[in-house]
Amino acid sequence: MPQLFDPLQLGPIKLANRIVMAPMTRSRNDDAGCPTDIMATYYAQRASAGLIISEATYVSAMAKGYSRIPGLHSPEQVAAWKKVVDAVHARGGRIFAQLFHTGRVAVPQLLPDGAQPVAPSAIAINGKNYTDFGPIDYVVPRALETHEIPGVAAEFGAAAKNALAAGFDGVELHAASGYLVHQFLDASINQRTDAYGGSVANRSRFLLEALDSMIAAAGADRVGIKFSPRIKFNDVVEPDAEEVYPYLAGELDKRGIAYLHVAQQGAYEAHKALRPLFKGAYFAGAMFDQTSGQAMLDKGGADAIVYGKLYISNPDLPRRFRDGLPLAEGDSKTHYAKGPGGYIDYPEAG
Repeated sequence: MPQLFDPLQLGPIKLANRIVMAPMTRSRNDDAGCPTDIMATYYAQRASAGLIISEATYVSAMAKGYSRIPGLHSPEQVAAWKKVVDAVHARGGRIFAQLFHTGRVAVPQLLPDGAQPVAPSAIAINGKNYTDFGPIDYVVPRALETHEIPGVAAEFGAAAKNALAAGFDGVELHAASGYLVHQFLDASINQRTDAYGGSVANRSRFLLEALDSMIAAAGADRVGIKFSPRIKFNDVVEPDAEEVYPYLAGELDKRGIAYLHVAQQGAYEAHKALRPLFKGAYFAGAMFDQTSGQAMLDKGGADAIVYGKLYISNPDLPRRFRDGLPLAEGDSKTHYAKGPGGYIDYPEAG
């Protein structure tokens, strides 16, 4: 059975190991959605990962949902990301851009001209969005018109093209965490009666259109996707997850994409259900340590293991695993702070 430290061929790209850095929002971008210089340092510090998946990056101005997160729709954003990607490549790393649209998670204060957020249906999230302007109540979003939806899906392809222009090795569709793509999948959020609502196939249509636009831009072998079935976040319910995700796994397998990344949540045993249905590389994530990650590889449950929180405070995580070195504890108070503290000041072991 493969070891965490064994290489993995991912389409045209060879990964040095099977330890993947999860996409994690860290809020160090500028207000225009451009990565800052310290982000190049942060990602380069973690370049020993087999693959880095970038923090979620919005595909258009209407897709932005939080303060100080990055975009990939303007020339300035592409140029800023290129500095980050070049820094990772200079240290021998590989990096994919994770692309998303926040949908109803956005608030007007973050959108052009104070626009109303968009979603599959006009149903608000409970709670508040925590922004640099303070906590703001979520608003009732505007349900997208049927004729608008293909254009929103095409924004993912345009962002994928921009990601390749910035030098990324590939792109990941963020179809998780209760953002727009996930909102279309969830029958408790998507109450449409047109071609994008109702049946599992209809609710999956937007995801597949967005994915196909990314494939057209980057090639299937440089495209991955992330799921987080029934995640307890952003009012996700997914009453029929057992039907939705096997259907999608089959559709993804037909397209021959590079990998399927699944963060297993709650009682739904996503890895057990989906791994047999997808022939490409399978990335398993959520709450793994070294021992449980290797056990997952040993039983053939995944081809690579995705680590998130451990990477915040252990930039050299593969080396620490390999050499049995102690793991550093992170400071959660600095996860979304401004500046270098709790971001680029975690040292390598020794």
